[in-house]
Amino acid sequence: MDAATLTYDTLRFEYEDFPETKEPVWILGRTYSAVTEKEAILLDVTSRLWFTYRRNFPAIGGTGPTSDTGWGCMLRCGQMIFAQALVCRHLGRDWRWVKGEMQTDEYFSVLNAFSDRKDSYYSIHQIAQMGVGEGKSIGQWYGPNTVAQVLKKLAAFDTWSALAVHIAMDNTVVMEEIRRLCKASVSWAGAAAFPGAGPDLVYNGYPDGAEVTDRSLWKPLVLLIPLRLGLTDINEAYIETLKHCFMMPQSLGVIGGKPNSAHYFIGYVGEELVYLDPHTTQPAVDASDSGCIPDESFHCQHPPCRMSIAELDPSIAVGFFCNTEEDFNDWCQQVRKLSLLRGALPMFELVEHQPSHFSSPDVLNLTPDSSDADRLERFFDSEDEDFEILSL
Repeated sequence: MDAATLTYDTLRFEYEDFPETKEPVWILGRTYSAVTEKEAILLDVTSRLWFTYRRNFPAIGGTGPTSDTGWGCMLRCGQMIFAQALVCRHLGRDWRWVKGEMQTDEYFSVLNAFSDRKDSYYSIHQIAQMGVGEGKSIGQWYGPNTVAQVLKKLAAFDTWSALAVHIAMDNTVVMEEIRRLCKASVSWAGAAAFPGAGPDLVYNGYPDGAEVTDRSLWKPLVLLIPLRLGLTDINEAYIETLKHCFMMPQSLGVIGGKPNSAHYFIGYVGEELVYLDPHTTQPAVDASDSGCIPDESFHCQHPPCRMSIAELDPSIAVGFFCNTEEDFNDWCQQVRKLSLLRGALPMFELVEHQPSHFSSPDVLNLTPDSSDADRLERFFDSEDEDFEILSL
């Protein structure tokens, strides 16, 4: 039987227990001892939202596929890294999910934003159909950069989360661009996107008719950095830098994996990456009339998967979440310290101002000329990944 079509119940007993090692375990900016804090590690992992292949959801586009088995793994990984941003935004990094315990409305609002239906902001339907508008047919495999670009566009409609999403291209993070993006006006309303819904229903991340007021002068930042860390294999000189990204409190993890097989990496121990695997097909789940959704299948309740860092495909996207300007300033300081690591290469460059060779402060705001397109194609393209600039 193809592993991609196995059910969760079939796979749940085949995972290796977490090793008892003296090496520290890092999970999205938190450090644990595998010897004395194994339960805390597993609770942290279980609390991450786990999106896998699903079957028997409403047909994408009305007549399209009703399952994403075999093609939706990177789309699911994109959902997971973005869901972690929403969890940090609305519930906080220290929030934990415990089986059987009552959860808050905010939790179900986050979960519903990723439901497998056409009217959820970050559903498989929305991601796949947004990709169609950018030349990706439904059922075509996405790479890290493509799913990041699509998620950025979808986030523009999520008024409840009101995120500033920035995708740093050319291995360069320009601080002035991010500050300009995040310090834009943040007065918004939770518009009635579903005017016919009942007053108690929760859709797309906010209760119907809810209004959100101006809360700060900084829009929470989701920073996604598509990278290529080698030609066919990851360059060993980047490994220490990659590990340090998981140590930052702003870490959202990494999406990538092996050729045409995507994973959501949430940490590391020793020379192994810790990840959530979307390659399990589960039945689609519908929300109840109250907006609540049976949620056990959205949390990985077995020890997480692990793989050698050396096996990682070099095409990845690294994610960070900065809820406040202070968080962003702290992140910048930590990135600068990475350049001091002996024997390690920086994965990306942090600069204050836009380099002169950049054609635009936001690559999504224009159609690139041939020189820009050729330059990006030469840098990102590989047989495993079709990196591209998506235009509005």
